[in-house]
Amino acid sequence: MKTYETLLRHVLWPAYEGGLRRRETPRHMRRYERDQWLAPAEVRALQFERLKRLLEWCWREVPYYRRRWTQAGIAPGDIRSLDDYAHLPVLTKADIRDNAEDIKATSLKDDLGYKATGGSTGEPLRFGFTRESNDRRVAVMWRGYGWAGSRMGRRTLFLWGGAVGQPSVAHRMKDRVYNAVFARRLLDSFHMSESSMADYADAIDDYRPEVVVGYVGPLVRLAEWLLANGRQVHRPASIIGAAEALHPFQREIIEKAFGAPAFNTYGCREFMLIASECEHRQGLHVNADHLLVETLDPDGMPIHAGSGEVAITDLFNYGMPFIRYVNGDMATHATDACPCGRGLPLLASVDGRKLDAIRTPAGHVLPGEFFPHMLKDVPGLARFQLVQRRLDRLDLSIVRGRGFEDASLDYIRREVARVLGDSAELHCHFVDDIPLTRSGKLRVTVSELAP
Repeated sequence: MKTYETLLRHVLWPAYEGGLRRRETPRHMRRYERDQWLAPAEVRALQFERLKRLLEWCWREVPYYRRRWTQAGIAPGDIRSLDDYAHLPVLTKADIRDNAEDIKATSLKDDLGYKATGGSTGEPLRFGFTRESNDRRVAVMWRGYGWAGSRMGRRTLFLWGGAVGQPSVAHRMKDRVYNAVFARRLLDSFHMSESSMADYADAIDDYRPEVVVGYVGPLVRLAEWLLANGRQVHRPASIIGAAEALHPFQREIIEKAFGAPAFNTYGCREFMLIASECEHRQGLHVNADHLLVETLDPDGMPIHAGSGEVAITDLFNYGMPFIRYVNGDMATHATDACPCGRGLPLLASVDGRKLDAIRTPAGHVLPGEFFPHMLKDVPGLARFQLVQRRLDRLDLSIVRGRGFEDASLDYIRREVARVLGDSAELHCHFVDDIPLTRSGKLRVTVSELAP
């Protein structure tokens, strides 16, 4: 199998991707593999050089930015540091919807590809991208997943969302060939239920993957079922969680069930892979040679300690550039360097959705990460979901496992009261199950309050 991996990565795939399809992905992969080992100062210098080039392009080619920056009294020549850059206005989903045509580069708008994302709010967002930027995103994805052992051609099973609708025969055949060449198998997580768990376990034993990649929610549900039923499955070399934050308590469940290390990743459809863990798993390396990722305080200014709203700039999508795009996520930058020696900076954690921060009448704002962090040590707590529908009320749904006692409930009430006082009532509900979202995710903290 190792021989096939080498043949695919160094001969077959470059010949197909770079030769037959005329894509630059293999060349970008080689460059990104080198750049990750640059010193931190060299990564920052490379990032800023690429940022300056993008800003000058936007000033010439993108009507929306030229108009917004002129209104703010800022021109690209004024941006001499990231401190200067922080004075540019952020870009929101509403800005994109209201100004979609003006955010496209005039000379490239007829050659863009398009994707769409619904996001957690359910409001569709359509965005354009250039072929080069997509090739680069694929290259960065292979690099980041490779840190967790997911190399091209290595036997990999995806616990992923299946296709929506009825794919054509040609599309199904194309997928079948692609998966065979790349040694991949897909299990559709959208059909997961209590009665079908054994089928998923059997499929893992049948395929015997070296790597399992999956949405965090379905991975956790399958892991809980394996532990509850004493079922052991083929042990992969690694597990990669994707599409949502992997909380520490979830990592522990997955690793116990599969007997393999679990790796956290962070991405979104607008940019693909943003950050991922290396072999040391001491934070997520930001792809800073490809993106600029900031965390912002409520006033929109960068912070370097504590949780902040994520703002992202794709340094290579010249067709429909997103400059300081706030995607609704919260994250915390790390202060320590990783012992791996890569010069790419670290996120200490991805803290969930900004919309899912919990608010109280007293003005407290708790990041969505608070509850999984607090509840991780509760004995017998199999699964939970915290929902806020009113400012003065929190509803906690609890799936009880063996070991959950009155003392467990007392601990939960006591810890919430310690942080929130009497400003919000906590109502606990015992339920048999907590369903995944339509996209196959498990949202552990949900705020239904208006922003």
